[in-house]
Amino acid sequence: MALTRSFRETVVEELRDKEFRRAFLREAINDMLAGDLESAKTVLREYVNGTVGFIQAGEALGRSPKSLMRMLSQDGNPHARNLLDLVAYLQKADGAVVEVQVGDRVAA
Repeated sequence: MALTRSFRETVVEELRDKEFRRAFLREAINDMLAGDLESAKTVLREYVNGTVGFIQAGEALGRSPKSLMRMLSQDGNPHARNLLDLVAYLQKADGAVVEVQVGDRVAA
């Protein structure tokens, strides 16, 4: 049986593409806004792993990398300020601007 690549390896490779990377960040923010913090933390964790890394993010935010890892773990319970600081840093590091639009919900 052939070996398959892990999900993380695939995501890290795909995050090299600017459009994919930005869509990934947008997904994390949409998850937060929808109240799905668990999914948002998972996506942010993979985003950080595949882009700037926890060491660089920790240095930029004045926090320990381990603290950021715990914050985005399954058991993590981050404060809104910490999540917003992280998202702001990730946007700046990527040169991206996230904008929120409010519209009518489309019936499913």
